[in-house]
Amino acid sequence: MNDSDALLNSIGQALYDKKGSNILALDVRSITDLTDYCVIVEGNVDRHVKALANNVVDAVRHLGIDPFYIEGLLDGDWIVIDFGSVIVHIMLPEMREKYA
Repeated sequence: MNDSDALLNSIGQALYDKKGSNILALDVRSITDLTDYCVIVEGNVDRHVKALANNVVDAVRHLGIDPFYIEGLLDGDWIVIDFGSVIVHIMLPEMREKYA
């Protein structure tokens, strides 16, 4: 298992533990050099989206990894967390539906 896979597993478990729904992990290595995986997950309300994001960041910090960038934490309707090899999109269901 490489570092990206370990990071992906930690992120997936953190999202599952906080009841994230419709979790999808896409392997994008064959189509982009920017990242290895893109994770998309839904939260019920803005508070839930923020809690999911915070849980992901906390879980990954236990691996000694800090995110490069976090966007959307104040609004809570769509949060993007960039870990380099894994990018996580946490959003409300209506945002996911809108942007498909």
